[in-house]
Amino acid sequence: MALKNSQYYAIMRDYEQTRLKNHDIQTARYKEIYRRLPEFKSLDESISALSVQYGRRLLDGDTHALAELKEELDILRSSKRDLLLSAGYPEDYLEPIYDCPDCQDTGYIGSEKCHCFKQAVIRLLYEQSNIKEFPADADFAHFDLDFYPPSLYDKTTGRSARAMMEDTLKICRRFIDTFGTEFRNLFFYGSVGVGKTFLSTCIAREVMDREFSVVYFSAPQLFNVLSQNKFDKNDIDARNMAEYVYNCDLLIIDDLGSEYTNAFIAAQFFTCINERLINRKSTIISTNLSLESLADLYTERSFSRITSSYDLLKIIGDDIRIKKKLTHKGEN
Repeated sequence: MALKNSQYYAIMRDYEQTRLKNHDIQTARYKEIYRRLPEFKSLDESISALSVQYGRRLLDGDTHALAELKEELDILRSSKRDLLLSAGYPEDYLEPIYDCPDCQDTGYIGSEKCHCFKQAVIRLLYEQSNIKEFPADADFAHFDLDFYPPSLYDKTTGRSARAMMEDTLKICRRFIDTFGTEFRNLFFYGSVGVGKTFLSTCIAREVMDREFSVVYFSAPQLFNVLSQNKFDKNDIDARNMAEYVYNCDLLIIDDLGSEYTNAFIAAQFFTCINERLINRKSTIISTNLSLESLADLYTERSFSRITSSYDLLKIIGDDIRIKKKLTHKGEN
């Protein structure tokens, strides 16, 4: 996943600010301790003087200097620790402070990017993909099965809305719990307002909590990015986002069919889902379209990829948003 130079430097500036912030905290703690415990400062000065003294002896060829230094330093450090504890401070109160101890707030462990760097990249790109605009209640704890009545039946399968949603929730839970070990894709379809977007959002939140990269687009947003990348080679933002579309751990395409569809869009859609299947990158698609309409709009090739490689999850019911409004009015 490529970053623009400006994006990379923005992340590195954040690390620098974190280090400065933590250094200021440590400096303030030293000042506090020196003010409250003058003898602690004397111990620090003794350690510094001792280190210089033994450094000179080592330069003069005294081979016993290192062992003697270690013994005396251990005594002084033990005295410092006891002094801190006796004054009610934890023994590590003056140790360096890190938001990420693994990389010590540098973003790198050796030459490898730290896990916190990956999360910084994800947060940065989420801002461009509207991921932070999800409603606060978008999690499975707020999912209400009562919106899917057992008395409403699907004409095709004869199954109730409740039974269908119970099975869908099980598949969603398995998708989340096995993410990263099992390669799966989900396709939610049904009428307007039955909870497809809400389900996708819940999954996105849980997958992100497990530190996987997710990008969430409405279909018009997605095809706008892919079109810009195709026709404007100078648009670095579009190129970076298009690359992320293909390489993120989970791509969510919401409301497929709401965009203006033509042969170019259909070709871009096929390329997107096909590349992600080849690279075993999971995708979730939600749509108000029927399966028959999907084949008509996006070609038989796309239809074949979806029906053979996705869990097809039909959701039936009334418009939940309308139900909630009616319930709220009734309470008033």
